[in-house]
Amino acid sequence: MDSIVSEERENLQVQGSSSAELQSIYRARFDATAERRREVWRTLVEEFFQKYIPDNAVVVDIGAGYCDFSNNLKAKRKIAMDLNPDLKSRAAADVEAIMTNVCETWPVESESVDVCFSSNFIEHLPSKEALGHCLAECHRVLKPGGKVIFLGPNIRFCYDVYWDFFDHMIPLSDRSVCEALTISGFSVSESIAQFLPYTMQGKTPAHPFLVKTYLKLPFAWKFFGKQFLVTGTKR
Repeated sequence: MDSIVSEERENLQVQGSSSAELQSIYRARFDATAERRREVWRTLVEEFFQKYIPDNAVVVDIGAGYCDFSNNLKAKRKIAMDLNPDLKSRAAADVEAIMTNVCETWPVESESVDVCFSSNFIEHLPSKEALGHCLAECHRVLKPGGKVIFLGPNIRFCYDVYWDFFDHMIPLSDRSVCEALTISGFSVSESIAQFLPYTMQGKTPAHPFLVKTYLKLPFAWKFFGKQFLVTGTKR
C-alpha cells in the first residue's frame, strides 16, 4: 500500500531559518502534490480527526503548513499558526492565519482554546527545550480539560528513514511524546504507536479511497503504521 500522509504538512521552523527559506522549501517539496494532499486531508478529517473536535470548539493548528487540516475541519474558531509567508494565501476564509514563530510566545489568549493540533511539526523544532516551550504554550492557551493531538513520525518504526529529511531535528517516539506531555501538565488520553504510514512524498500520493479504507482497518496499522498518534488532556 502506498504511503498516506505525513511530511506534507511539515512546519520547517528550524532556528535560524528565514521566512523566505521556509517558503522555498515548502514550494519545492509540496506544490507538485498539493491537490492530492488536500483530498487526502479532507478524508482524514472527515473520517477520523473530526470526532475529536466538537463543532463549537476553538482549535489551534500548530505548524499549519498549507492549512490542509484547518481548511477541512468543522469548528467554531480555527487558528492556524506557521512561519511560512504562504500561510495566509492557503488558509480558507474561515481560518485565522497567524504568521508567527511558535518557539516564541503565541498571540493567543490564555485558557481560550479547546484543542491544540499538530501534524508532523514537533520533530522540526530546534531542540527539546523548544518542544517544552510549545507544550507550555499549549497548556497556557487551553481551557481546563482542553486537549492536545499530536501526529508524527515514530522513530521506533522508521529509524532507517527518519533522518532522510534534512530538517528533522528531534528524534521522537510515542513513548517520549507521552512522557513530555506528562511532564508538561497533561494526562495522556490515547497513544497509538503505529497509526499512519510514514510519508506521502512521491509522484503518486495515496488515493483518498485508500485512505478511507485504511482508517477502517486498524489491524493494518500494525503492518504499515510508522507514525504515532498521541492525545492528552490538560490537568
